[in-house]
Amino acid sequence: MKFAIAVFSPAQAPASRRALRFAEAALAAGHGITRLFFYQDGVHSASSNVVAPQDEQDIAQQWRTFVQANQLDAVVCIAAALRRGVLDEREASRYQRPAVNLQQPWELSGLGQLHEAAQTADRLICFGGD
Repeated sequence: MKFAIAVFSPAQAPASRRALRFAEAALAAGHGITRLFFYQDGVHSASSNVVAPQDEQDIAQQWRTFVQANQLDAVVCIAAALRRGVLDEREASRYQRPAVNLQQPWELSGLGQLHEAAQTADRLICFGGD
C-alpha cells in the first residue's frame, strides 16, 4: 500500500511523533510513502532552528534523519512556512530576510503537492490540526 502523510502539528506535539512512528512502521511493513506533506504548524518540524529540551525527544531531528535515510519526498507548504518564518535560501533572499532555517531534505511547495499525493497514494493519512 502507498501512503501520503500530512502533518499539521509542530514537532513537539504528540501528533507529530505519532506521524513519524506511523511512517516508520509503514516502511518497516513494506509499504511505501509517496509524499510527506507538512502544513499549518507542521512546517515547524522542518525548521533547522528547532531545539528540543534535553529531557525531550528531538522529533524535528528525527524527521530529518528519517526523510534522509529513506530518501522520501518531504514537502513543506510554502504559504504556511512563510507565515511562520520558515524560509529556504531562495525565499529568504526574495523577502530580504537574514535567516535561512529550511534546508535539505525539505522542499517548499504548494497545496497542489498534497492534492497530487492524495491522488497517487492508496491512502492519505493526516496527523494533528484542529
